[in-house]
Amino acid sequence: MINPEAILAHDFGSPRAHYVPRDAILYALGLGLGSDPLDAEDLRFLDERALAVLPSFAVTLCTPGMWIRDPALGVDFGKLVHAAQWAEFPNPLPPSAEVAGTAQVVSLTDRGEGRGAVLTLERTIADAASGAIYCRLRQTLLLRGDGGFGGPPDPRSEWALPARAADATADFATSPRAALIYRLSGDWNPLHLDPAIAAKAGFPRPILQGLASYGIAGAAISRALGRDPAAVALLACRFAGIVLPGDVLRFSVWRSETDNTAQFVAHVGERKVLDGGEIGWRD
Repeated sequence: MINPEAILAHDFGSPRAHYVPRDAILYALGLGLGSDPLDAEDLRFLDERALAVLPSFAVTLCTPGMWIRDPALGVDFGKLVHAAQWAEFPNPLPPSAEVAGTAQVVSLTDRGEGRGAVLTLERTIADAASGAIYCRLRQTLLLRGDGGFGGPPDPRSEWALPARAADATADFATSPRAALIYRLSGDWNPLHLDPAIAAKAGFPRPILQGLASYGIAGAAISRALGRDPAAVALLACRFAGIVLPGDVLRFSVWRSETDNTAQFVAHVGERKVLDGGEIGWRD
């Protein structure tokens, strides 16, 4: 049974990590950059001689790993879903750095018996030497098997698209090997690797990591609007449906009045897979 007190008090320690250009390049390859090896825009994120780093790479750094599988927390891990991701990137990532992380569960709300619980984890990733913040993020997890514990109710947030046709669309074809490459950036959940585990969870085959679709959104939407993917300063979305490696994501994008932010959704065919999308760029 879920242990709310233990979850809210969980000590994540003070994780540190060192990354080098190879790690940032592997992340970009996991998203699918470089499918056209002659694309100069993609090569910016793959050439260690003058490397630009995708800001969303920061969400893979100093991760707390599979902490929520700790039996003392009582979470039904098999029914856990990564529901949403929000992050801001105040400073660009250098090609290599020593980074320090913090993490804290900031809320655990109750949707009721049979409807699950919602956990919000906040993290920061900063330069270990200078203290410069590379990323502040908020990860929302839906604990589908753990509702009805008597916690506070889940607040509802409002999000709506402009009442007009999308200003731009962009298609991004994922590789059949995408999940296998992306997991090398630190997501070791066997749901993205093992066909038997995927089948047990009700999927036809291993699914693509939600954070891979998230990172793809940052790169694909930036390119569609003529913005620099390395200048993304805000990226957020909800995970509305699964993506299978090999699927083609179609992003529909609405610019804001200032043209420095936009909203988006993504579909695979007629099926919505990302919504609540927001993206912004540094000037």
